[in-house]
Amino acid sequence: MSFSELAKRPETTPYDRLEALGIVLPPPPTPIANFVTHVREGNLVFLSGQGPTEPDGRQHTGKVGGDVSVADAYDHARLTGINLISVMHDALGDLARVRRIVKLLGMVNATPEFTEHPAVMNGCSDLFIDVFGARGVHARSAVGFGSLPGQITVEIEAVIAIED
Repeated sequence: MSFSELAKRPETTPYDRLEALGIVLPPPPTPIANFVTHVREGNLVFLSGQGPTEPDGRQHTGKVGGDVSVADAYDHARLTGINLISVMHDALGDLARVRRIVKLLGMVNATPEFTEHPAVMNGCSDLFIDVFGARGVHARSAVGFGSLPGQITVEIEAVIAIED
């Protein structure tokens, strides 16, 4: 869907869209080390990297292109996006304050020969567009890593612009 088509969608709230997608936001994940989930600087909020953590705390692990398929990793990136939205909600109090998803950085725990990093990251990108509409269209980088904390399959961080 093009940006102009997104802009023509009827205005609904991110919460309406989450409900329509059958998504219930989990509590925001707890940082695994000495950092915070987000930092606000002016009208930008920088979200720390999140991973594919289920509400029960279980994390998806493995090497994409090895023991994890692209389709499964897409789902893991989508789950990671849900966790990022949970952090946004916790940080802002209201997702309607999101003016724009500015940038995503997606890190994929992949085998050396794996080349489909963008297909994995589409799990998060598609979710953000579904939830935020035109405000969810963003710049993005998708890169491969030899390992990630706890051998999680993906880690994604985000920069968002907010309304005061």
